[in-house]
Amino acid sequence: MNRLVYVFPGQASQYVGMGQELAAKYEEAAAVFAEADAILGWPLSRLCFSGPADELNRTENTQPAVLTVSVACYRVLKACGLRPQVVLGHSLGEYSALVAAGSFSFSQALGLVARRARLMAEAVPQGQGGMVAILGLTAEQVVALCREVRDGIAEAANFNAPGQVVVAGDRAGLAAITQLAKASGAKKVIPLPVSGPFHSSLMEPAARQLAEELLEIDIAAPRVPVISNVTADYLTTATAVRESLLQQMVSPVRWQESIKRLLAEGYQTFVEVGPGNILSGLIKRMGKQLNIYQVGDSSSLKKTLAILQEAK
Repeated sequence: MNRLVYVFPGQASQYVGMGQELAAKYEEAAAVFAEADAILGWPLSRLCFSGPADELNRTENTQPAVLTVSVACYRVLKACGLRPQVVLGHSLGEYSALVAAGSFSFSQALGLVARRARLMAEAVPQGQGGMVAILGLTAEQVVALCREVRDGIAEAANFNAPGQVVVAGDRAGLAAITQLAKASGAKKVIPLPVSGPFHSSLMEPAARQLAEELLEIDIAAPRVPVISNVTADYLTTATAVRESLLQQMVSPVRWQESIKRLLAEGYQTFVEVGPGNILSGLIKRMGKQLNIYQVGDSSSLKKTLAILQEAK
């Protein structure tokens, strides 16, 4: 088997019912949900399992929920004896990756993420900012178009895959970049169902407040290699982890660059750990011969384990 990479999803991967079957069948997953409910003081597990969807999709609920389901899936994989050689996560998913790497505990991560989500939701008034995915243009083209925006703010926020860049901004900036992108030959410009302009300078107020939270928790150097969203480089010290989580709030997610680095280093087997398969789709666009799996429920767990164990 090729060396194994775990990737952890971020916001937009959530769905009603996520984690329910896994928690019913595996005590490791059930324990994670019980811990989350106790830490938060409200039934996150019920929201994940039963919704309603509009509540689950609120940023302040989505982020703790996706983190919890991802860590539950990871704990089950760990109990089954599967170990990654590298971990990384997309945006929020970086917190899940750092839990897997031993930089901090799930309880610490959940407290941070709950605070992060509230700060991000409050940074820009509802409806005043957002994100759009631009398909069919290069990263360089999108960055150049953002510089042309004069009315409002538009900044590259996620470099996800070849031909897919997400831009964050205020309403005027997003309207302007949408027109510019279409005029430049973009295949599609898709508004994303998120409540704010994440990974942009508009998140600076939230980043300043999160910095105070990050200083109050103990962070350890990763025991498993972790790649940073901000630099697409390995995080090797506690200081680097803290700085990465802070800069991540206002910096673009360099997902394509991170995966390209791993491919250049010979990694070919990826497991998306948590709800949904968004990251699997992005990685598939970067290599046809890659081995990509997803673990979000008991059936996908069994399928992935059978394939990987047979490949040993």
